[in-house]
Amino acid sequence: MATATITAGAAPVPAMPAVPTTISTRRLIAFLAMVFGMFMAILDIQIVSASLAEIQAGLSASSDEIPWVQTAYLIAEVVMIPLSGFLSRMLSTRVLFAGAAAGFTAASALAATATNIDQMIVYRAIQGFIGGGMIPSVFAAAFTIFPPSRRAMVSPMIGLVATLAPTIGPTVGGYISHAMSWHWLFLINVIPGILVTVTTWTLIDFDKPNLGLFSKFDWWGLAGMAAFLGCMEYVLEEGPSHDWLQEQAVFMCAIIMVVGAALFFWRAFTAEEPIVDLRAFTNVNFAFGSLFSFVIGIGLYGLTYLYPVFLGRIRGYDSLMIGEALFVSGLAMFVTAPISGILSSKMDLRIMMMIGLFGFAAGTWWMTHLTADWDFWELLIPQILRGSSMMLCMVPINNIALGTLPPDRLKNASGLFNLTRNLGGAVGLAVINTVLIDRSAFHYARLAEHVEWGSAAAQTKLQNMTLDFQQTPGFDATKAAISKLSGMVQQQASLLSFMDVFTMLTVLFATMAVFTLVIAKPAPPAGSGGGGH
Repeated sequence: MATATITAGAAPVPAMPAVPTTISTRRLIAFLAMVFGMFMAILDIQIVSASLAEIQAGLSASSDEIPWVQTAYLIAEVVMIPLSGFLSRMLSTRVLFAGAAAGFTAASALAATATNIDQMIVYRAIQGFIGGGMIPSVFAAAFTIFPPSRRAMVSPMIGLVATLAPTIGPTVGGYISHAMSWHWLFLINVIPGILVTVTTWTLIDFDKPNLGLFSKFDWWGLAGMAAFLGCMEYVLEEGPSHDWLQEQAVFMCAIIMVVGAALFFWRAFTAEEPIVDLRAFTNVNFAFGSLFSFVIGIGLYGLTYLYPVFLGRIRGYDSLMIGEALFVSGLAMFVTAPISGILSSKMDLRIMMMIGLFGFAAGTWWMTHLTADWDFWELLIPQILRGSSMMLCMVPINNIALGTLPPDRLKNASGLFNLTRNLGGAVGLAVINTVLIDRSAFHYARLAEHVEWGSAAAQTKLQNMTLDFQQTPGFDATKAAISKLSGMVQQQASLLSFMDVFTMLTVLFATMAVFTLVIAKPAPPAGSGGGGH
């Protein structure tokens, strides 16, 4: 298995001596249970996105309050992900993961019992915070307990789970809320959550706790990190729809974010045991891997957002129809995962990542030609390119970032690595929403110039539409025609703004594909023989 080692004219980084050459059945079962727990935690980010209308009606919430069902989860999770590295070292992987699985399960059950929006927001925040502890633990365990020769199997598995879960979240959520009720979006976690908790508590034996770290716990660092990351997530989520700093809450959170960042980075470099060990970025492999992970986050969460918005806003699809139209991406990921594992052990990881990024660019370039009539078949090729390219990127990125770190750095580093993907998604969504809003207004103004009273074509179109509406008795035909014409202009303006976003993403992915050439040629780890599995 050709795990990446990026060199800068120096000798290759040596293989980690603590990694075993075989893995027991007990540890394999424990690891699979951890992977399933991670799947639940990541799935729950997006599982409610297609069912917010049903939850809003069930809780009698306002349209301003209901997005917090998702935002509260994201803000809490983004704080826990980097913190989990320290907690795992202090408590052990067994205690942290089993405790996180139990807490996530309990919070899921509570969310299903919520009777008002305030309760739901609190329960979702608890669910996101505790569940966030499961995600980095899986990445750390994969590179701690598996020998390099088995990573061609393990890396695609965790890459598939990390990317498939948010992709199919809206589809799964749409089906569940249609077939049963929105309560089952949360109740469905209870039985699997109990099984994961019991299995991981019984079987995990990867490491021992270091309770002495509790006396060195950096509370000021935690406060700074929570303020920094939590407020950053809020600003990025709410900024685009509230004209950024013009809205008081966004402005105040931006100030708290800056103060929190200053406190966090000061403590990270001065505390005896910092909450997050930023020294991992001194490893060139990890720094490059984190950069590409950030970009993959933009592609993963950005496109998972864009396709449903297009189908809902332009095509008028409901959540179930959107889920049925978009299952192809998840299928493409599933099919490509084992292929990417085989390729990762047989070809240069830089070339593999370049192919994936160019595949992303090809898919978004295809979408720059979309029209208001695009449906399942027109979206088929872009979705296949998106799903397969995601897996071709994730496996080499995981191996480049985490494959050559020493075991004592893995826990902290895996938290940082997962954080970069989530932050990429948050930044990507903020930029995408801002571009959609601004460019839609720009295109509407430009198009409206051609649909004024002086335009012969506009007058003819308006007259024909007025005549059509006059066939319907009791209708103000002129007003209806003007309203429909305005709606047509608005739809075209929205379409053009979508094209602008897809063009922007095409440039980003193509640029990053070329940027892979900057990375020095990866070398296989010692003892791998260049490619077993």
